[in-house]
Amino acid sequence: MTKFITKRVSNVRNDVLSGVTVALALVPEAVAFAFVAGVDPLVGLYAAFMVGLITSIFGGRPGMISGATGALAVVMVSLVSEGNALGNPGENLGLYYLFATVILMGIFQVLAGLLKLGKFVRLIPHPVMMGFVNGLAIVIFLSQLGMFKRTVGGEKVWLEGSQLYVMIGLVALTMLIMWGLPKIKKAQKLPEALIAILIVTGVAIFINFDVATVGSFIRDGGGTGLKGGFPTLKLETFAKVPFTWDSIVFILPYALILAAIGLIESLMTLNLVDDLTETRGDGNRECLAQGGANIVTGLFGGMGGCAMIGQSIINIKGGGRGRLSGIVAAVMLLLFILFGSSYIEEVPIAALVGVMFMVVIGTFAWSSFRIINKIPRADLFVLILVSALTVIFDLAIAVIAGVIFSALVFSWENATRIRARKRMKDDGTKIYEIWGPLFFGSISTFMEKFDVKNDPDRVEIDFVESRVSDHSAVEAIFNLVEKYETAGKKIYLKHLSEECKVLLHKSSSKFKEVIIEAIDDPRYHLAANPEKFTKGLFEK
Repeated sequence: MTKFITKRVSNVRNDVLSGVTVALALVPEAVAFAFVAGVDPLVGLYAAFMVGLITSIFGGRPGMISGATGALAVVMVSLVSEGNALGNPGENLGLYYLFATVILMGIFQVLAGLLKLGKFVRLIPHPVMMGFVNGLAIVIFLSQLGMFKRTVGGEKVWLEGSQLYVMIGLVALTMLIMWGLPKIKKAQKLPEALIAILIVTGVAIFINFDVATVGSFIRDGGGTGLKGGFPTLKLETFAKVPFTWDSIVFILPYALILAAIGLIESLMTLNLVDDLTETRGDGNRECLAQGGANIVTGLFGGMGGCAMIGQSIINIKGGGRGRLSGIVAAVMLLLFILFGSSYIEEVPIAALVGVMFMVVIGTFAWSSFRIINKIPRADLFVLILVSALTVIFDLAIAVIAGVIFSALVFSWENATRIRARKRMKDDGTKIYEIWGPLFFGSISTFMEKFDVKNDPDRVEIDFVESRVSDHSAVEAIFNLVEKYETAGKKIYLKHLSEECKVLLHKSSSKFKEVIIEAIDDPRYHLAANPEKFTKGLFEK
């Protein structure tokens, strides 16, 4: 019992300090994404609090941080805009359409968890993962460049002169502290991001630098500040958004897209955190938690969210490993909204930009440059493709495109591996020994191996070194048998897999005479019943 308690509380200090750091980094991110989506900053902050808290408690990956994200915000822009157009001027109907969509998005994600679709993230190839982190690092970097602008006459213009130099200097100081602190032996366990934010904030206030702060950033975007109360149930959503076919047709595509983007980003972030911590998360549980969190968020007036790779890395690098780190981050964010808004608004944007730049450096897979000449060209193309599409479009399109291209390459390479070794028996029977996978991509090459016209009257096809994988392969075998029988020749099939034999017997009764059942060959029994062999091996 003592060991159990010790294990649970050993990392409490790191979890708490890392959670506070993450909460500070969440504020400008949530506010910025709310502005991107065209809603009030509190809508983004409430989403960060609720999604972060629920997924930290019930999610499948301790230490992973969730909240309002840019990947979802860019989709929500048109949703809110089109929703506003459906109502009267000033009615702000788009906001309520957003809440309804987030609820439906959460339902889809819960269904994905119940159907155990989270396991399919394992099918994402490694080049796609590398392209994903590289593209996301670039996106995070580009998003921070907007912080080097100020509002003049309602327009954003780049900083100039002393303001630009001070901004660059504070960003550099933040990065220097985060880089140097872990190199000091006695300070290795301190949360470098939090300390860097506190020091840079103190320097900016003490010297009275004229720099953008969290408060001025919110006011420049049209907000009134961080101050707010507890999230309240938005029952007016159900009154504002009519439950009609037109409403469903309007929000359904958005809900599906948001659900897909949220799950892909969350599950890929989960995989990345797994690699960093050398542990294993539960994808299906994360789907359920993300879905439940978004349902609650939609009901209480939040913009929805998913896993945040930048904040997750800040948390992991800061020592946060348990669920407590995410809980602390969410609770601290709420406390900032309720009581600490005036203090958080004094934090310079430069300090938070410096933290995010260090996240970019830590996120980018620099090893991808070293392996350029060491990996297949197809994998290199996938890596670059996913990186580019992540920057140009969004994560979902990039990952789906990368997986499809990788699958096509895999299918093409396996399609060329089908072989047929030919030999003659003493009685004049011609044997075709098939090697390689037989599936939809290889059936054309498979059919080219046979010479029906010039073959002898008796032919045997041996599949012991081949695996019949799909219905296209079964159909090819069926057509081949018909060609030989039409030519008046005898054909026999042996060493077929059990599944293939079942399908062939269902398709035609004549296969009872064509398929050779009595086979004394241990290789065939091992290939046909691997589960039975493995079970017997372990029982012994």
